Amino acid sequence: MTASSQGVAAEVARRRTFAVISHPDAGKSTLTEALALHARMISEAGAIHGKAGRRSTVSDWMEMEKARGISVSSTALQFNYRAAGSDQDSVINLVDTPGHSDFSEDTYRVLTAVDAAVMLIDAAKGLEPQTLKLFQVCRHRGIPVITVINKWDRPGQAPLELLDEIAERIGLTPTPLFLPVGIAGDFRGLLRRGPEGEAREYIRFTRTAGGATIAPEESLTPEQAAAREGEAWSTAVEESELLAATGQDHDQEMFLAGQTSPVIYASAMLNFGVRQLLETLVALAPAPAARADINGNARTTTDPFSAVVFKVQAGMDAAHRDRLAFMRIVSGEFERGMVVTHAQTGRPFATKYALTVFGRERSTVDTAYPGDVVGLVNATALAPGHTLFVDKKVEFPPIPSFAPEHFAVLRAKSAGKYKQFRKAIDQLDSEGVVQVLRNDIRGDASPVLAAVGPMQFEVVTARMQAEFTVETQMEHLGYSLARRTDAASADELGRQRGVEVFTRSDGVLLALFSDKWRLQYIEKEHPKLTLEPLVATAD
Repeated sequence: MTASSQGVAAEVARRRTFAVISHPDAGKSTLTEALALHARMISEAGAIHGKAGRRSTVSDWMEMEKARGISVSSTALQFNYRAAGSDQDSVINLVDTPGHSDFSEDTYRVLTAVDAAVMLIDAAKGLEPQTLKLFQVCRHRGIPVITVINKWDRPGQAPLELLDEIAERIGLTPTPLFLPVGIAGDFRGLLRRGPEGEAREYIRFTRTAGGATIAPEESLTPEQAAAREGEAWSTAVEESELLAATGQDHDQEMFLAGQTSPVIYASAMLNFGVRQLLETLVALAPAPAARADINGNARTTTDPFSAVVFKVQAGMDAAHRDRLAFMRIVSGEFERGMVVTHAQTGRPFATKYALTVFGRERSTVDTAYPGDVVGLVNATALAPGHTLFVDKKVEFPPIPSFAPEHFAVLRAKSAGKYKQFRKAIDQLDSEGVVQVLRNDIRGDASPVLAAVGPMQFEVVTARMQAEFTVETQMEHLGYSLARRTDAASADELGRQRGVEVFTRSDGVLLALFSDKWRLQYIEKEHPKLTLEPLVATAD
């Protein structure tokens, strides 16, 4: 191994790249900022919960996000964190994701760029539909999952009930590293479990005003904990022993194989359990590893530079009207200004303007390594799933599109705005905000938008107005599902009632159906027609 390769390997070993998956309102944005707070990146946590004197979450920047308390865009946060007992900093890459289920396709793209996931669960609500859907994506991609049971400062279910639900509903064996002392709603601290479930330590937290600063911690021995907390401590010890008796202790190989999930109980709002999550990520989450290219060959982290674009976002800075392409570095060392090759076109691409982005906060990146996420400015030719490389050509598999479930025709209210309308549609399409479908009957002036959730349409109309000054009108269509088809089947499908065939901007032919019964009827009557499900089809 060359000196350069050794340097890359050393940097890779320090890195942990992960995303948080959750149902809306489980506390994902609050946890993101609590992690930034513990890394000393911000001095005071903003929150989206409307507490007096607290700002909106700084990772959320769109006006729609601030107004509704949701995350629509995705950003990347990098910070250094020195774990207890370590002599060097680890580099943490947290790729923030949209929190609303309508934007699950964007979250799916983010999950192609990470090595681990934190599954955030509301202590009162347990596993919810969006969490389940995203967990299945993690399972499909082989991404190991750390579970955080959040909002333990509020009334909720019993600790072991939540663990049973995880095991029964998704087949993942939970292995708590920490157990709560005090029932949900009376969060006093955490019992740290040893390798065989024994109580090693009691970490007691002290609340701060509004949870805006890091919660002070006090470490007590089991004997001190018993004297101080009495029955609450005894209950936690008994629960830990019960879990040990059923084999629910951490096993690193089983965790990396996606069979078990380390569990931490926390309150992101109060900053309880946040440090423990960071320590767990450093200790257990995998470092970046080799990735298979489109031919199935492994691209190791010490090979020459290569990267995958997983997200494109415009409109992040109204003053500059720029377009950012977020890439996950797969191999080699990135240096700002280097000229790379765009695999899809074969053309050179200069990386003069490279940034890290968290919300609207930007900083220039001079060097980066596998696992890091870098935003490239004015990357008009890049789209999600594209590959960049130097030296010998490499191309990674494309990112599949989700199965759309909502469809609408979009038109410009003013014919004089047609040019801006077309430009806006093309830009939003290339970013992956929606899928754009066209056919000869409807024409370019009335493209059909296809979305996983209806809120994607709201983002389109809001951005058309804000960024392109184009007022639009939308007409929802009576289709509810789509299937991939081919040219040989398109003519017959086009003659069927309740069916319409379109070409997506990537050239894929999609047949839209009014309902699943119509689809079933056509499949029965015309079994030779090509009708293939798309990724994450709901029906």
